[in-house]
Formats: sequence, structure tokens, C-alpha cells
Amino acid sequence: MPCSSKLARLKVLLVEDEKRLAQLLKEAIGDYFKSFEVVHDGIEGLERCRKMKPDVVITDITMPKMTGLELASTIKKESPEIPIVILSAYSDKEKLLGAIDVGVVKYFIKPFDPEELLDYMCTLSERIKKESLVKLKAPFAYDLQSEQLFKKGVLVHLSKRESRFIAQLLHSPNHYLSNEAIKTVLWEGESVSDERLRTFIRRVRKKSDKALIENVSGQGYVLKMMDDG
Repeated sequence: MPCSSKLARLKVLLVEDEKRLAQLLKEAIGDYFKSFEVVHDGIEGLERCRKMKPDVVITDITMPKMTGLELASTIKKESPEIPIVILSAYSDKEKLLGAIDVGVVKYFIKPFDPEELLDYMCTLSERIKKESLVKLKAPFAYDLQSEQLFKKGVLVHLSKRESRFIAQLLHSPNHYLSNEAIKTVLWEGESVSDERLRTFIRRVRKKSDKALIENVSGQGYVLKMMDDG
């Protein structure tokens, strides 16, 4: 497919309570994308969106716990840059206007051809401006697409968990994470000692720089950005 390289940059979240349809869509088009995650209700969709930071959200309208239009409205308030595509059996004017009101970019009426959705995703990929390189405290930068850290343009060799740590700091409010939050995010479901956490942080700071990741009185860590001085 001509736009496959652009699709391969995108993270897509599908929120669809019809599990068979969700699986069919994932099998039909999921492999074209960097990631294609599926959840089955609006509340789960919102939680996953906040954690995943997708480039595109595709959602049904009628779902348990939270409708697709309510989900779209909430996402648009929190992350207005994320395009939202609606899939629905509804074709009436009220639902269409509701979708427009919450900033939905496209509305597909079920049943539809997955190829039609994929073609639209190609079109959408042209409009999604991915600011790939985020400047951190000089001389560091983080590439959001490759999820890698660079120092003066040279790759800093981090493990997957270490790179994820930088990414989590980058996306957290004020670029800060508490010690407990770091443990929860990086070692989900595991019991992690304070000493293990300190050893991990020392290793990351040794590979990068102490000035890049600042300790906050033993409570947590802050990622220093370009404008932090």
C-alpha cells in the first residue's frame, strides 16, 4: 500500500464493544500500524487513551458505561489534537450532528469495508503532524517515534524499560513522577524495593546525565526540559 510507511508511524486505539467486529478489524488492518490496541467500552477506552497517547481513536457510539460521543467529547477536551473516527449503525441526522459537535473527523456507517477505513486512515495520516523530536535539557533530545534518547544527535543506548522511563517522565504533568508511580508504571504487578529503584535510576543517569533527571528530595524524579535552564 502506497502510504504504508506513514501508517507504520501511527498508534491507533479502537474502542468497540462488538468483540467479533473489533477482532475482524484488528486482523484486517491492525498490522499496518505501529500499534493497534482494542478495548470494549468507553471508560476503558478513556483510561487506555490517557496511558497510550494514540495518534488516532476509532470508536463505536453505542457502548456500555460511556458512549462513543461522550468518549470523543472527553478526549477532545484533554487532547484536542487526537483525530477521532466514529463507527456506528446509526445514520440519523441527530447522531451525525452530535459527532460533528464533538469534533469527530469521519463517520463510518456499519456495515462498512475495512479497506474503506484503511484508505481513510491513509488520508488522515497526511494530516497528522507528528512532532517527532522533543528537545530536553541540552544537549539531549527524545524521539517520540523511535522512542529513543539522543545526546548531541548520537543515540544513547537505553534498555526498553529505561527508554520507557524517559517517555513516562516526558508525558507526565510537570515531567515529574513519584517513586511509587515509577514502580507502578515500570514494574506493573511486581513488588519493587527502594534500593532496586535507586539502582535503576543511577544506571539511567549514568548513561545520560545527572542534570537530565533531577531527584526531588527522595520523593521522585523530574525530567529537565530545554527551557528549564
